[in-house]
Amino acid sequence: MLHGKPDKGRTRAAGAMTILKRNNVNVSGQGKRPIMFAHGFGCDQTMWRDVAPDFERDHKVILFDLTGAGQSDLTAYDFRRYSSLDGHADDIVAIAEEMDLADTVLVGHSVSAITAALASVKCPARFAAIVLVSPSPCFLNDDDYRGGFDRADLEEMIEFMEENYLGWAMQTAPAIAGQNSDEPSADKLTQSFCRTDPAIAQHFGRVTFTSDRREDMKSVSVPSLIIQCDNDAIAPVTVGEWMHAAMPGSVLQTVPVTGHCPHMTAPRITIDAIRAFLADH
Repeated sequence: MLHGKPDKGRTRAAGAMTILKRNNVNVSGQGKRPIMFAHGFGCDQTMWRDVAPDFERDHKVILFDLTGAGQSDLTAYDFRRYSSLDGHADDIVAIAEEMDLADTVLVGHSVSAITAALASVKCPARFAAIVLVSPSPCFLNDDDYRGGFDRADLEEMIEFMEENYLGWAMQTAPAIAGQNSDEPSADKLTQSFCRTDPAIAQHFGRVTFTSDRREDMKSVSVPSLIIQCDNDAIAPVTVGEWMHAAMPGSVLQTVPVTGHCPHMTAPRITIDAIRAFLADH
């Protein structure tokens, strides 16, 4: 799937269902159990292209773009609604309700891992399990909690992003991918960041990096897998360990991957971790 358009063999979720069109929902797969993939900041559903197809043989695979990203309806991005991660979590719930999903596996990357957790709290009847890929409920170091950034460094990064978004994207994306700028995943992530509407990216970037949803993680009741990279400049190992301790019924899988995007740089490792978790749940 390129730039939100269905690949050969995939079908656009049909009908006059507004939210499905608004969020560019695409459905594929031969199985009955739904598995839904939510992408991270500055990305779109194509970031799952090396992971999602593996699940088509035994799942109903659901891909979508966050409102304001990819091929979603950019005019639907309400700066007040999305000033909190709850806006995107409510969208995920609305998609699940519009499609009448049940027993769903919800997979989210980075900020959408936290959004997926919020969606499961809001509507546990729709989501039977969640997979949190490189999650971070709070990027700020706070007493004993080590989120990865001191306040001054975090504010400096956000200020850079708001003053020169394209410059920030080109400098930061490779570090997030954990690759040199000329390597495939770093290049793909940089291009995705640069395609994102700057005003939306700057707004959602501030929301992403300043949110603190640690208390909400303690309310997650469904089985959850935390996939933590062992060398992540954005979300250090301490974050995964904190989430595992805070979330009852969670499983922590630390993978030997550098960077914040194992679904892009190490898709086989990511797939195997998800499948091992689902085999037990």
